[in-house]
Amino acid sequence: MSETPTDEENPAQAASAGGVRGALARYRVLAYVVGVGLLALCASMILEYVFDQDQYTAIVGPVHGFLYIVYLVAVVDLALKARWSLKGAILVMLAGVVPLVSFVAERRVTAKVRGGITL
Repeated sequence: MSETPTDEENPAQAASAGGVRGALARYRVLAYVVGVGLLALCASMILEYVFDQDQYTAIVGPVHGFLYIVYLVAVVDLALKARWSLKGAILVMLAGVVPLVSFVAERRVTAKVRGGITL
């Protein structure tokens, strides 16, 4: 019996798969989630410091912090399975700290992992 084909453009579908493909799918989902969360955190900080509305940062800050830790776990999982260098893994981890960089890093990481290139 053959496996059900999966759509490579739908990482949520492959997230339950084992190996590098599953780790890459989990990383891709979390890279987008953390990227959007970081943008929300930046917006809430603008509201806090410009308009004195600190209730948004009180909510978004801890949620983003938790999701960033989950992102780090996903990066370590992918780095171990794809046999990245320590430098490559650390650079991908830092991509979740700078706004919009996680989106760029996700595209580059996906292309390199699919191409069999180590970081």
